[in-house]
Amino acid sequence: MLLELAPWLIAMLALIACSAFFSASEAALFYLRWPDRKRLAEGTASQQLAARLLNDPDRLLSGVLFCNLVVNMLYFAITSIAGLQIERAGEGSRSLSIGFSTFSVLVVIVMAEMVPKSLAVLRAYWLAGLVARPLALAVRLVDPVMPALRTANVLSQRLVWPGFSKEPYMEVSDLERAIELSTTDADLIEQERLVLRNIVLLSEIRVDEWMRPRTRFLAFRPPVSVDDLDGRRPASGYLLVTEPDSEEVAGAIPLRDLARLPRFDLQKFAEPVLIVPWCATVADVLEKMVAQRRRVTVVVNEFGETIGILTSRTCWIPFSPMVHISQRSPHGTRSILQVSDTLWHVTGMTSLRRLGRYFNTESAAQPQCDRRGGVIQSPCNACPN
Repeated sequence: MLLELAPWLIAMLALIACSAFFSASEAALFYLRWPDRKRLAEGTASQQLAARLLNDPDRLLSGVLFCNLVVNMLYFAITSIAGLQIERAGEGSRSLSIGFSTFSVLVVIVMAEMVPKSLAVLRAYWLAGLVARPLALAVRLVDPVMPALRTANVLSQRLVWPGFSKEPYMEVSDLERAIELSTTDADLIEQERLVLRNIVLLSEIRVDEWMRPRTRFLAFRPPVSVDDLDGRRPASGYLLVTEPDSEEVAGAIPLRDLARLPRFDLQKFAEPVLIVPWCATVADVLEKMVAQRRRVTVVVNEFGETIGILTSRTCWIPFSPMVHISQRSPHGTRSILQVSDTLWHVTGMTSLRRLGRYFNTESAAQPQCDRRGGVIQSPCNACPN
């Protein structure tokens, strides 16, 4: 009987090895943190391939899970065939068949899932480069059925669970409670609470409220040289390069890098920029800048024209306890300055939402202010006058 089962047992061992490979690959690649992925992108050819696979995580995860599912289905099919052969062997073989099937399930759980994933997270970076090439081949083989998988996923979300929504990992109230319990220093608690409030407000503030407007930065058309600066130091911290045939910003060079760059044809060393519409929120832009490793974002209007820029430094300003979003602009100047008991000086880039927060009024109750010659005159709820 053992000789008859030998081919099936060998096939089962091979399938366990394949399932362990896909399980370990999934755990290793998705366990990698951002610094590890950055190192992969600058490593060997196999490591760079792993980084490219992670650039499309949905495709990678769908391919790995689909391959692992096919392997496991084949494994259990062969297990059933072997169990039936054992059961036909004679008296008492039914109990042996049940034991064989149970043992096979435990083996695939332990040897193809638990152990490979546990070991993979311990050596994730090393394993990522090792599995990249065979994993890329497997994902490519699954590509023909990927549209069907995506369609099934969309249909299940819209038909089976139309009201399904992602549960927040942590509520703001939980963070505030954690801050209160973390220290007894009242000043430190207030600073941390201010930082938390600023972070939450990032999801409400549009980039056109937080950007540096077109009139407040310098941009140069190629070819660009150091002499074009003419001794000026751009306040944005970047030398911005436009497209050759238009005024739209296409690249950026950090000023601190100019010392090691040639004096001419600087446009060749410009970093790509992120382009977002004016209605995007600062939180979304910050997330995209981190994911795509961009340090400058170009804000465009509905016609695709550049109306401002947002740098990584101005995005991170709200995380400082020394800056209050409702009072300061991202460029360090006070957007709302009280001149007297009944008079305030407000910069032209200040939105009514910021005025509402400053005067502690609800956005729905904000005034309909008259704009006359650049001056907001409003004897309404937002102003004591």
